[in-house]
Amino acid sequence: MTSRSVTRRRILSLWLPRLPTDRIARALLRSGEPAETCDTQSRSTKTKETSPRIVVAKQNNGLVITALDDAAARIGLAIGQPLANARAICPDSEVFDADETADSKALSGIADWCDRFTPLVALDPPHGLLLDITGCAHLFGGEAALMRQLCSALKRQGFDVSAAIAGTSACARALTRHAHGRIVAPGEEAGAVAALPVFALGADDAITRGLRRAGLKTVGDVAARGRHEIAARFSAAFTALLEQALGQSDAPINPRKPLPDFIVEKRFAEPIATDGAIARTLAGLARTLIAAMEKQGKGARRLEAGFFRTDGAVRIIAVETGRPVTRGETIDRLFRERLDALADPLDPGFGFDLVRLSAVRTDLVVQEQRDLDTHVRDNDEVAALVDRLAARIGSQRVVVHLPQDTHIPERASFPVPAQQHLAAAMRAEWPARIEGEPPLRPLRMFARPEPIEVTLAEVPDKPPRHFTWRRVTHTVVRAEGPERIAMEWWRTQEVRPTRDYFRVEDEAGLRFWLYRDGLYNEAAGNGEAVPPKWFLHGLFA
Repeated sequence: MTSRSVTRRRILSLWLPRLPTDRIARALLRSGEPAETCDTQSRSTKTKETSPRIVVAKQNNGLVITALDDAAARIGLAIGQPLANARAICPDSEVFDADETADSKALSGIADWCDRFTPLVALDPPHGLLLDITGCAHLFGGEAALMRQLCSALKRQGFDVSAAIAGTSACARALTRHAHGRIVAPGEEAGAVAALPVFALGADDAITRGLRRAGLKTVGDVAARGRHEIAARFSAAFTALLEQALGQSDAPINPRKPLPDFIVEKRFAEPIATDGAIARTLAGLARTLIAAMEKQGKGARRLEAGFFRTDGAVRIIAVETGRPVTRGETIDRLFRERLDALADPLDPGFGFDLVRLSAVRTDLVVQEQRDLDTHVRDNDEVAALVDRLAARIGSQRVVVHLPQDTHIPERASFPVPAQQHLAAAMRAEWPARIEGEPPLRPLRMFARPEPIEVTLAEVPDKPPRHFTWRRVTHTVVRAEGPERIAMEWWRTQEVRPTRDYFRVEDEAGLRFWLYRDGLYNEAAGNGEAVPPKWFLHGLFA
């Protein structure tokens, strides 16, 4: 019997303890200084020149500190301290209101940037991230080099960061709060967290206080007690958290984005910034991606191009296709259309040092005879046109109409995105027009019927002699109808009037489709007669 090696998961935890104040400092720096001065040296100089910064929020009818920078921490300010006490200690402190939405957006931006190391990135709110680096650390020179590169880049961007690597997310997360840079070998999680205080586990404050009252001050003290004792007093959820921190069990992280089916990327020692270099890079990645999908007989349905700037900004551009794409030229053309139509142009800043192309959704490719079958070739050309239009103006703006089994005119068809329903639209069967007869429905139907004024109409079911629409009076010289349409009472409980439709032509030869909403001498619920109303629903060619 041969033993099979099992790859154990490796989790890198990031913690940004000064995220709110770092975000504020970056915003102030961008507004007051050129972006190129945003480095570690200038940031440290800026910190010395400025007053301590604190972020406050209202808690228990008072303003308390929820975040602070290093300068504020050095003079004795602390999180949870009332603002009044902070002003007494340092009257020159700069005070900012807490903005959880902006903090969350900043954390999401950092998570986007971390995609350059692994596509499995999970949020660990309020100020943390979890990266599953299993099997990818060797691409960056090992776990230590990866962590060093990641932390150095974030510090250059102006963020204070702590990181740790372990076999479980709970262990790595606990270490980031107390042992920056710690890398725990597989199977040594229990020893790594044994000396940490119990609050490092991140459990509820009530559980932490209960553990300390019981004399259990470190994780090792808690681990020495029986699991049934811990579960009986502090819940099974805390016991599961403890076992994860000790490496005895594990829970997978929840990545913020689904893992793409195929990924290709290119890194640059010297960042690229010109349109030509970006286009050539995308074209090369498209060919590589097609070759990888072709081996498994698949084509791309949704593609995403990620552009990673040197200053940490990330831009994602996506395109969708109606049919699986199997040609690199098609991908290149779609992204050219998308980039040319961007309302917010792609800003390279100081350049992109990584460009990634991902096939987020793929389908199996069905082989068809395309050389001799003109119908298939025509369908391909229509699908390609739809894809290009969708890439330029958006997939929701390119629609096809599908027929519905109803006699209500405005419900006879409904618009759907053409990329997903093009094949169904081509197979759809519409009511055939009677040979030699005028069309029953107008070429142009209004989204909402427009009211008209009828000055004279014979009762009970005759068309109007004259009507006024958009301040113009028309005299009816020919008319066909009525076509009576009752509302579908089985679809709605609301009582709707019966419609009588007429096809009419005025003295100028214009043809209209109008209807009377309601019947003459029709009584309302209170017994009073309700006069019918007239509407124009469409125009014939």
